[in-house]
Amino acid sequence: MATKQKAYKGLPMEGFIATWYAHNTRTDSRGFKTTAKAVASQVSPGGSILEIAPGPGYLAIEIAKLGAYQVSGLDISRSFVRIASENAQEAGVKIDFRHGDAAHMPFSDESFDFVVSTAAFKNFTDPVGALNEIHRVLKPGGKASIFDLRKDASREAIDEEVQAMKLSWLNTILTKWTFRLLLLKNAYTNDALQRMLTKSRFGKGEILQEGIGFELRLAR
Repeated sequence: MATKQKAYKGLPMEGFIATWYAHNTRTDSRGFKTTAKAVASQVSPGGSILEIAPGPGYLAIEIAKLGAYQVSGLDISRSFVRIASENAQEAGVKIDFRHGDAAHMPFSDESFDFVVSTAAFKNFTDPVGALNEIHRVLKPGGKASIFDLRKDASREAIDEEVQAMKLSWLNTILTKWTFRLLLLKNAYTNDALQRMLTKSRFGKGEILQEGIGFELRLAR
């Protein structure tokens, strides 16, 4: 009998780990607001936006605050779906957070004007399948942006990024360790991203580098 493919190859973001991650990433409000504005600027009022792997929901919440958008989130972690839903309710915004796998989304064809994902793509077990699903759920003319860590990010640049998070000394050490020993291991090179794009329904995309990460821009 074939073994069922694991849906996520990163840390098991449930329970205590999900709570720890939610606490640590809450401090990056400026980053979430900047990304939210970049996404919202590409979607007309009333448009539909999907965030894949929203985690605690901070980015989706910032997007929802910017206008009358229909915002949804899909996460493989049931803990994050619960935490994100609670955070959205506390922020006074309506967001449809659901549990599910990026390569098998519970949404109809052509449902969204924009899809965004941050710091998660490297952990998808079936990245090409996820790209194909993004293509499927995007409306004709829809766009997507995937932000993630670059494989060639230097140790010095990562340390600077972590220091800017202004975490406690213990969480700073743990976060640097996570970057070096876990996240970089799963990160992709530009060549690897291009190969995946070629195999996907998109066929091509634009890769922009900034700091320790990249933005992959896609259009249907």
